[in-house]
Parts: sequence; C-alpha cells; structure tokens
Amino acid sequence: MIIAVDGPAASGKGTIAKALGRHYGLPVLDTGLLYRAVGLSVLKAGGDPDHEADALAAAGFDDAILVDPALRSEAVGSLASRVSVHQSVRDALIARQRDFATQPGGAILDGRDIGTVIAPDADAKIFVTASVHVRAERRYKDALSHGGHPDMDSLIADIQARDTRDMSRDHAPLKVAQGADLLDTSDLTIDAAVQRAVALVDAQLEGRSRS
Repeated sequence: MIIAVDGPAASGKGTIAKALGRHYGLPVLDTGLLYRAVGLSVLKAGGDPDHEADALAAAGFDDAILVDPALRSEAVGSLASRVSVHQSVRDALIARQRDFATQPGGAILDGRDIGTVIAPDADAKIFVTASVHVRAERRYKDALSHGGHPDMDSLIADIQARDTRDMSRDHAPLKVAQGADLLDTSDLTIDAAVQRAVALVDAQLEGRSRS
C-alpha cells in the first residue's frame, strides 16, 4: 500500500504523514529532506543552488547528511526550493523515492510531487494545504520554540516565494494530483487533521477495493 501526501510548506503534511505511518504501520519518507540535503550540500561546497551543475553535483550526497539538524532550518528550506527547479536534480532523486515507495509492505511519502510524479498509482492520495498566514504563524511559533527571533513579514514573503517557485516550475510543479482528496488544515487542530486524513485514506482504500 502506497500513500501519497503532497502539499506546500508548513501545511502540516509532514505531521500528517507521520501520523498515518503510525496508524497504518508503514514507513514514512519526508522527500523534502532529500532536496534539503542537496541544498545544504551546495551550501557547504560553496556552490550556487540556482546553477544546475552545482545542484546536480550535490545530488550525490552521502546519506549521513540526512540527520544534520541544519536541514530543518528556514534557510536550507529555501535552498531546497531553489535546487528543486532543476530537472536533472529531480531525476537524480526519483530512484531513491520510488525504491522507498515500492518496498515490500508499502510506504507513505510526503512531498510536492508524490501523487503526480513519484507514485501516480498510489493507493491513496491527499493534498494538504492551509492559508499563507496560518502557515507563517506555524513557522513563527516553531522558530520561537527553537530560540529564534522570527519576523512574520519575512516568513510570509518566504512562503509566498516558495509557493510561486514550486507551483510555476517547468518540471513536476506543485499541484493537486488526479484522484487526490484536498485537506485544508487552516482551522483544524493536529488531532482533527489527522482524523480527517485517516478518514480520507480509508475512504479511498475502500473505493479501490470495491472497484
């Protein structure tokens, strides 16, 4: 069983994917970490994330970097969005993601192109979203909890810029996959969002079994 969870930054898709993993007993891959790893690798190498050759060279990163705390920073998140526009980088990471998706027993993947490119035949697909201001507030609270001093206007501008890059890129743009259910978490608690996600997945799985 493969479950695809897509959506923009700070929509709650990562939290929902992990909860679905616990509920269904499936491994979870945050595919955004792979692009963050490329972005961080470019940074460490002194390269330019907007230069395709530099980004592609960084796509061969050592898996050890996936546990680097720096991957979770806002700065690296922005770098991930910039390197992800390069088709060669996306191609280099597709095999990793599909291998994870097709492992025995199934898996859950969260990202921006899971239901459209990585696993278009997934058994269940959810597109998680939320308003820009709600997503910025989540980033703001998260930064405060980690001792940061965030600026709300900057957070909103960054999210809007990342949305624009993700939705307008030529290759695998962020969009609702065919057959995906939309889940807006703007006015939902975490528990309510997870419950809704489970209900949507169960309904899709039941529909497939009937067909």
